[in-house]
Amino acid sequence: MASAIEHLVKHGIKPSAQRISIMEYLLSHRTHPSVDIIYADLIKSMPTLSKTTIYNTLKLLEEKGAIIELTIDKKTAHYDGFTAPHSHFLCRKCGKIYDMPLNENAKKIDTDFQIDDVVIYYHGICKDCLQ
Repeated sequence: MASAIEHLVKHGIKPSAQRISIMEYLLSHRTHPSVDIIYADLIKSMPTLSKTTIYNTLKLLEEKGAIIELTIDKKTAHYDGFTAPHSHFLCRKCGKIYDMPLNENAKKIDTDFQIDDVVIYYHGICKDCLQ
């Protein structure tokens, strides 16, 4: 896995202390956190960090393709540092979001359109909640 600095530079983003911390967090926490979760975890080590900085950084990271913004939960945006093609599953019971493999045929639909991105969200009950 690339370091946060390498990841930022690769996506044309100038590294700063806040950007590095947020990117490191997203690369090491594959839990699809929200802004509130990122803030609660990072404020402990960066007391001057604001939610505005997190929002602005996440917006920049998403615009540059360094992260994915998930809208799987209609109430809260979540973020994913893993940008390889994949889909997501939201458990209706516990609220956790899981990475799911993307069907390889998702981009191979016979159409006159050029497909650049495919977003597939699954909703249901996760295996832990079923037990």
